[in-house]
Amino acid sequence: MKKPLLLLLLALCLHFTQAQSIADYLAAPFPTDLVASPDGKSIAWVFNDEGERNVFFAKAPDFKASQITDYQGDIGVGIADLTFSPDSKTLLFVRGNSRNPAGEAANPAQLQENTDFKIHKIDLSSMESSLLTLGSGPEFSPDGSSVVFKIGKNLYIKNLGDSSRENKQLFIARGSVSHYTFSPDGKKLAFVSNRGDHSYVGLWDMEQKTLTYPETSLDHDSYPSWSPDGKKLAYLRVPNVNNKLPFTSHREANPWSIRVLNVDNLQAKEVWKAPAGIGSVVVRDLPAENERLWWTPKGELVFPWEGNGWVQLYALNPATGETQHLTPGHGIVEKVNTSYLKGELLLTTNIGDIERRKILRLDLQNYSLEDLSEKGKINWGPVSLENGLAFISASATQPAWPQIRQYGKQSALAENHYPKSYPQNLVTPVGIDLTASDGFKTRAQVFLPSDHDPSKKYPAVIFLHGGSRRQMLLGFNYSQYYSNAYAMQQYFASKGFIAVSLNYRSGIGYGLEFREEENYGAGGASEVRDVMAVADYLASRPDVDKSKIIPWGGSYGGFLTAHALSQSPGKFLAGVDIHGVHNWNNDIPVFASWYQPEKFPEMAELAFKSSPMSHVDKWKDPVLLIHGDDDRNVLFSESVELAEVLRKQGVHVEQLVFPDEVHSFLLHRNWVSAYEAAFQFIQDQMNKK
Repeated sequence: MKKPLLLLLLALCLHFTQAQSIADYLAAPFPTDLVASPDGKSIAWVFNDEGERNVFFAKAPDFKASQITDYQGDIGVGIADLTFSPDSKTLLFVRGNSRNPAGEAANPAQLQENTDFKIHKIDLSSMESSLLTLGSGPEFSPDGSSVVFKIGKNLYIKNLGDSSRENKQLFIARGSVSHYTFSPDGKKLAFVSNRGDHSYVGLWDMEQKTLTYPETSLDHDSYPSWSPDGKKLAYLRVPNVNNKLPFTSHREANPWSIRVLNVDNLQAKEVWKAPAGIGSVVVRDLPAENERLWWTPKGELVFPWEGNGWVQLYALNPATGETQHLTPGHGIVEKVNTSYLKGELLLTTNIGDIERRKILRLDLQNYSLEDLSEKGKINWGPVSLENGLAFISASATQPAWPQIRQYGKQSALAENHYPKSYPQNLVTPVGIDLTASDGFKTRAQVFLPSDHDPSKKYPAVIFLHGGSRRQMLLGFNYSQYYSNAYAMQQYFASKGFIAVSLNYRSGIGYGLEFREEENYGAGGASEVRDVMAVADYLASRPDVDKSKIIPWGGSYGGFLTAHALSQSPGKFLAGVDIHGVHNWNNDIPVFASWYQPEKFPEMAELAFKSSPMSHVDKWKDPVLLIHGDDDRNVLFSESVELAEVLRKQGVHVEQLVFPDEVHSFLLHRNWVSAYEAAFQFIQDQMNKK
């Protein structure tokens, strides 16, 4: 054999070997926060490249991508809130991390610096970056001269040319401010004042320096939206729901309504109200945006409503109260993007492709829909451009990547940043239907090894997503947390496992009846039946070794993993529980501060019966517990307590703890370590079998 050929073969072998590590499966930069400039001639987004987060920029006519910040290293500091100035000449972004209840900004890399939110400014003519101020949520005034932003509960304002470190509080008010938006002429600012069991829509007069609450109520007034001429302000009125336990079915409530305020005389009226029954609840726990109401050029309102059992869009004539259904079909409208073109909205939905996501353009003049998606792929985050569209695309075998489409041609942006060693042996999962013991039907995805042999018996893993308001797709997910999980399922398949991802009841994507199943979560944990159904499905397959079935998952998925191991000892070989909830009565107060179990004994009894800890005395199978101790979603003590109880019972417990890490790990290396530990733990348990 000639030497060059030998070297080539060795190089190919080395490439193949290297590409099989978990780190390689997680190596593709993940794009987020794709935004377009107001003139439609440039875009910006964030790439998280193995924990190194930076802002990227591309502009007409060639849209050649360039990295315009230079933050180095996997240091766990987030970047978000990309915001163009009205003249498209300046870009703001927020860098930093949120605070925990003790007031500490997340800092998993133990950096010896302040990691609080800070707003940075980039001059797009020189590409020079500078620190503007502390804070988050920047909102430009319509003339672009100043920026309103949030620090803590309050709003502040800063002139764009002000280089001082001083911040001026915009106004003094009780409550916590959110959902702030300028009137088209910049003379007023509408905002929401959150006050616990009620909230107001307020108006701040920028010239007169006066604060008013035009219409106060006992309800939650929110999501203010200015009409194009600035003469009207629409908002939602949502009645308070008192003593309703989170993570339980919520199908009906006192109906919500849409109100419109006449800004000249400060008189408001109800223009639409949801009927009683289905659709009377505002769906808050879908991944939603700050907006829920969009004015059309002809003075109508577009809004989401679940009146037919699916969160979809409707048009409302405020003068007559008449509505028009805009997005029929099976599926949800999950996200709505406004456009620099005022006559359109861009929708991310699964209508017509329920196991994926697609992009639709809604024409606000005639309400026609145009499908802008790539068939068989997963598309999201669309922004309109002059003569085109930018969006993020993924598939079963291709991780998320920003794309641009102009003049009928499409290309990937920043292709040189895609890792050359990314695995090429990914498989396409197949969707299946499952029926639980109570007759409930769910969906799942099956990943088979690329060299699958039906005559062999394979070990199997079951991935259980978190949320529970999530949906695993037939491809890489639009959330980095679940994109990582999808990559891990691919890794399992490459290592000779049959991997299944379960879309259990209470998740999104399949409508109200699926999401609000009567006894889910803290109201009965009926999802456990779906986990048992997928385990029984695997055990019945002739190509699965039924003694080697392992559930794994994070958050709500950790909750269900713990339930599986505690309720059916011996059914599973072992489990991997990543920051899981184990006792609802401990963790629900994180989401509902009013809830004190001792004050609600009936609720507390049901919540505990719905928790893994109520069955823990039967738990026998080994478990790996993984948790960051600055988790703000699931108390770290949930894992501490479970480990103590299991050890007393003689259960084999292994652990991996990340100091100062939050729920969705900020450090890329912690994702890699968690998945490597999970895989090694599973291998060790199989070797003991």
